[in-house]
Amino acid sequence: MKAYFIANIAVTDPETYKSYTAQAPATITAHGGRYLVRGGAYETMEGDWKPNRIVVLEFPDMATAKGWYHSPEYQEIVGIRHASTTGSSILIEGLAPPV
Repeated sequence: MKAYFIANIAVTDPETYKSYTAQAPATITAHGGRYLVRGGAYETMEGDWKPNRIVVLEFPDMATAKGWYHSPEYQEIVGIRHASTTGSSILIEGLAPPV
């Protein structure tokens, strides 16, 4: 079952964040992941949600997604993101494929 890493972040230091965005994609693809959303325009359809920058990553399954997040190569750069953004992230399972 696919898994999704979803983050809502506010970039507080764009120059430092560029270093993170230059390095992160290689760690994601090395673990079978891919970007589905990486910033971009949005429209709030209900409620008063005002996201900053939404990032959605897709992985083959939860174990692979956790493996990416806790991998040495990602842990080496995640501090750059922490130093240059504020926000929250979750890891969530997708739906099982229809039988």
